[in-house]
Amino acid sequence: MTSNSTATDTTQTRTNWQVDYDADPIEIRDPVAEALGVLEPGDPFVVTYRDAVKEAGHSCPTASGAYRIVQLGLDALYPDDYPVRSEIEVQTAGPQDDAAYGVMSRIISYVTGATGDDGFSGLAGGYGGRRDLLRFDAFDPDTADPTFRFRRTDTDETVEVTYHVSDVPDGGPAIGNLQGILDESATDQQREAFADAWHRRVQVVLSDDSLFTVDAV
Repeated sequence: MTSNSTATDTTQTRTNWQVDYDADPIEIRDPVAEALGVLEPGDPFVVTYRDAVKEAGHSCPTASGAYRIVQLGLDALYPDDYPVRSEIEVQTAGPQDDAAYGVMSRIISYVTGATGDDGFSGLAGGYGGRRDLLRFDAFDPDTADPTFRFRRTDTDETVEVTYHVSDVPDGGPAIGNLQGILDESATDQQREAFADAWHRRVQVVLSDDSLFTVDAV
């Protein structure tokens, strides 16, 4: 149903979030949005973790890890300026069909605009194009942990961000309530306990910089 559909009840105009997170937004410029009058020249899009959750359809340590990977990578590449879509190449250390790299790359692509051969090719003459800026299996990492590289195409500066997933807290026994939630046998108390434990893990990922390593390449 869209906002133009006929409904028997009042049409919902906002997402009824059941959880809130403490996470800084990501600010990023988009030359095409500026050229077409979507944004004032020099003004950024503001991307929040909630936006990333909408893209992924769920919130979990993988999604929050991807959000922090791209946030930390862009902060390192652009310490004094807004990052710019179409000037950011994203390289992954794993394949597109990998369970972790696949989900993470979708969120990172959503933020940076970097895509493969199916992406936006740019306005006349390729202005603001983002095609072929996302590359899978692009390098061999020194670790099995999810690792991404971000390269500024205007300066060739590159940073590598590694997410130390094995250091993320396990959440305790309440995480085991998920199966009961899926088969609808869980009690309200079990649902609440699961949600509390699950989202505390997500918040740890969003807050704890020690879970990530950022290095110049």
